[in-house]
Amino acid sequence: MSAKEWMSRRERVVAALRHEEPDRVPIDLGAMASTGIHAVAYAELKRYLGLKGGVIRVYDTGQQLAEPEKEVLELFHVDVLDVARSLDPCGPDGRRWKPWVLPDGTPCEVPEWFNPEPDGKGGWVVRDASGRVVSRMPSGGCYFGGIDSWQGERPLAKVKGPEEVDSYNWDAHKVGDAYVEWVRRKAEHLYRNTDYALMFSTYSGFHEWGQGLRGWSTWLVDLTFRKGLASKMLERMLEVNLYNVKRYVEALKDFVQVIEFGDDLGTQVGPQIPPKVYREMLKPYHEELFQYVKRHSRMFVFLHSCGSVYELIPDLIDAGVDALNPVQISARNMEPVRLKREFGEQLAFWGGGADTQRVLPFASVGEVVAHVKANLEAFKRGGGYVFCQVHNIQPRTPPQNIVAMLETAYSSGFYA
Repeated sequence: MSAKEWMSRRERVVAALRHEEPDRVPIDLGAMASTGIHAVAYAELKRYLGLKGGVIRVYDTGQQLAEPEKEVLELFHVDVLDVARSLDPCGPDGRRWKPWVLPDGTPCEVPEWFNPEPDGKGGWVVRDASGRVVSRMPSGGCYFGGIDSWQGERPLAKVKGPEEVDSYNWDAHKVGDAYVEWVRRKAEHLYRNTDYALMFSTYSGFHEWGQGLRGWSTWLVDLTFRKGLASKMLERMLEVNLYNVKRYVEALKDFVQVIEFGDDLGTQVGPQIPPKVYREMLKPYHEELFQYVKRHSRMFVFLHSCGSVYELIPDLIDAGVDALNPVQISARNMEPVRLKREFGEQLAFWGGGADTQRVLPFASVGEVVAHVKANLEAFKRGGGYVFCQVHNIQPRTPPQNIVAMLETAYSSGFYA
């Protein structure tokens, strides 16, 4: 701990989310599946740092995200942990792991259930129990993409009216007792044996789920022109989401500080839907979930929503969002100074520390340092800020740029 630090990691994050100035800006690297680092980039970072040994675990097989190890967390002064992570310090782990190899040849571990097969063309495929290919990493690729999303096959794509919605197996999405107990034990162990702030990701949302069930464009049309159908789906989604959130809140409320929800609402140039459509069709359901958390716990509500969501921010605040991520500063109207000036007293910003589209992968070290300092200056005044890069660090991002970003976030993040 630096002589200038006087708070624990957990105290630091809570103070920031209360819009107080802690000793320094808290730092996140991998507390949820959009603030992390691709396993190939992580392997290169470890080699650059001269860190030998340990294990690279790919916990998100689609995005190929690595769990940052204890040495990396400590080296870069990271303050937040994902409750469901498996690496030390974490206590009992109900998951099992097996060896695999990253696209760059680096040995790693993947979950035991993950069974990719060579596709005969230099890539990989994953099959379901029936033998159907459900995801693929092509030769030269870095991610496993779902085949359904490529072919437009969606479970409710052919539904014509509200009366058909109930035929879908909604109960299959309700969380089981074993998982809830597993994350409860994880959270309690981390709470009692570390001073990290803890985040738990619910994977609960509405807009993205609707797109997954109906198809992207079909769902957008539903929200505007087939409101009866969309409303019926949203009611069933709420039933499932509220069931799960109630279980999570009861299990985690004494241990977890931040609970994450995800619903990408933006594009590079603006919201996916007009604000009036959001207010009418989606906001009431977000509000139901977020306010349940607030009524029954002290956890902060964290919403991950990519893109330009500037026009929706007042409604998100009203619905109960405490912290917004990823703060996509390269999108229209998402400039740090503007966001902080207009919403900084009501909303904490979790991200926006370095642009992962244009700056972090392509700029010089000096440019990265200047970029991070400018963003810190814009966001940190008065608290209400947790630092991380805009989205996951991607392959071929120079490791020296990653180091420069994280070291600058620490050295320039002190308030006094």
